[in-house]
Amino acid sequence: MTTELDLIIFDCDGVLVDSETITNRIFARILNHEFDLNLTLQDMYDNFMGRSSSDCEQIIKRLTGKSWLPDLEKKYRSEIADALAENVTAIAGVEPLLNALQTPYCVASNGTHQKMRITLGKAGLLPYLADNKFSATEVERGKPFPDVYLHAAKSMGFHNFEKCLVVEDTPVGITGAVAAGMQVVGYSELMSPERLLEAGAHFIIKSIGELTNIPGVKIA
Repeated sequence: MTTELDLIIFDCDGVLVDSETITNRIFARILNHEFDLNLTLQDMYDNFMGRSSSDCEQIIKRLTGKSWLPDLEKKYRSEIADALAENVTAIAGVEPLLNALQTPYCVASNGTHQKMRITLGKAGLLPYLADNKFSATEVERGKPFPDVYLHAAKSMGFHNFEKCLVVEDTPVGITGAVAAGMQVVGYSELMSPERLLEAGAHFIIKSIGELTNIPGVKIA
């Protein structure tokens, strides 16, 4: 594994912006009400966090035997957008980190560009990433497939994927980054380090500022 890095690719939700608790609380409330479930916040993290919309639909069908209907999708997206626009903040330490980084960086998310504009904008991070945002909606397959990471690296002009470092907080994201042949940091604020390591993370950090300790990360 090389310690020379060309690019750092950040996940968005849960890595740059503190959105996972907000979105999963709303998602759990809707699922519990509509499908008579009793899902906890930890259940949401374990089953849904980091997954694409289509994956979530399949999980819901497996859990309930019922489909996630378009009107529920509309309700969920509306409530999420309002809550994020009002309450989302940057992960502690992210802005100083982005200010200090000398290694090129971008964001690659399973979320839509609209969602990233809302969350990164409210969190004050959009100026750092305005032209370097990549969504799984741009590729054939979302995470846990490698497509969005490969798309992000190529779009940024980097083709030696071993020299790309991905920062992810879910096994889903880590699986995709490993499949892309990239180095992977597991950020373990909401997910246990053991699960991130099992998914293939090469490094574990407990605060985002610890990224500066990873070999090859250049800071001012």
